[in-house]
Amino acid sequence: MTAIRSILLFCLSTLALIGFGQSRYGPNDTLTVPYIVYEGDTMTYAQLEMVFVFAKMSAKQREEYRKWTRLRNAVYVTYPYAKKAGAIINEVNLKLKDIKDETKRRKYLSSKEKELKKEFTEPLTNLSVYQGKILMKLINRETDNTCYALVKEFKGGFSAQFWQTIAWVFGGSLKQEYLPYTEDAEMETIVHEVARMYGQNS
Repeated sequence: MTAIRSILLFCLSTLALIGFGQSRYGPNDTLTVPYIVYEGDTMTYAQLEMVFVFAKMSAKQREEYRKWTRLRNAVYVTYPYAKKAGAIINEVNLKLKDIKDETKRRKYLSSKEKELKKEFTEPLTNLSVYQGKILMKLINRETDNTCYALVKEFKGGFSAQFWQTIAWVFGGSLKQEYLPYTEDAEMETIVHEVARMYGQNS
């Protein structure tokens, strides 16, 4: 009996040692990780999140950022008005091609002028002078006509010159053009941003 007990103890201890040895190599002992081969050497690697580091802005950079923010805000405010006004003005120009009688033209222009006033008088009175300048540029963008040319077409040369003088007093010009590839490149970028927000084609 003692011999049998000794044999059993030996077998159990052997199995325990085998089991202990196998437990050191469990399913979590081998980890799959990304790797790269660099100059013939295989090594693990990890991709870190992008980190942006900004230096403190200089006085000039702060001024440029202030100007850009002011322009962006003005475009956001005025672009919807320019889009609506442009649609009406383009419709008028298209319609006038078919109206040859001068009396009918004046009557039609008078009705559209009332429509424009009803649509825009109240909101436009709340614009700042700077926003008004941006609006004039955007109307030029939407109609391919300066505000001076539009006033001259609809109200006559005297009215155009009068309103040009008023605009000049406030530091603006009805004759200013929209130059998307040079002077107004930043504005054009912002216009595309605003148009995407409204789901429109800019």
